[in-house]
Amino acid sequence: MDLSKFLLNTATLAVGGTIIVVVAYYMVRNDIMNYLSSRKGAVVPEDKSNLLQLRLQAHERMIIFVDRINPSNLLLRLHQQGIEVGVLQLMAVNEIKTEFQHNITQQLYLEAATWKVVFQLKDDTIAMINNGVKNLAADASGVELSKKVLHHMSGIDENPYELTIGLIKQDIHKLF
Repeated sequence: MDLSKFLLNTATLAVGGTIIVVVAYYMVRNDIMNYLSSRKGAVVPEDKSNLLQLRLQAHERMIIFVDRINPSNLLLRLHQQGIEVGVLQLMAVNEIKTEFQHNITQQLYLEAATWKVVFQLKDDTIAMINNGVKNLAADASGVELSKKVLHHMSGIDENPYELTIGLIKQDIHKLF
């Protein structure tokens, strides 16, 4: 008799325990599936297309940045009638730094080597403008700085701004 009572209690506990486990499983099944899929590092195709769009936008922004800091565009855009050399220098350097700060987060979506080239181009442009001011009189006009920088640019065999844009375009083609 004790044996039959023991078996009845054991069966009752087993059935009750099974029901609790089944109910708990169905309650947390979606959470378990989400956890397992995130552990696998699965990327939803939607996320890939968003990432591709962000990368393309970053490359577009870098092309615009390189074009805007190109001295032939930069100095023409900033030139004002009768501007002094020191004022033009300050405006140009500030413009380059502001443009760069505005686009600094784009490095997340560019190849490291491409970002390094863009960063170096920015520094070289600032140095070119600062070096252009050397040997000019303090009261010289901004036109003289523009002539000096553009003359220096014409002496370079391959335009670094065009080369950098070409490198950015190569990176874009790697995405497809």
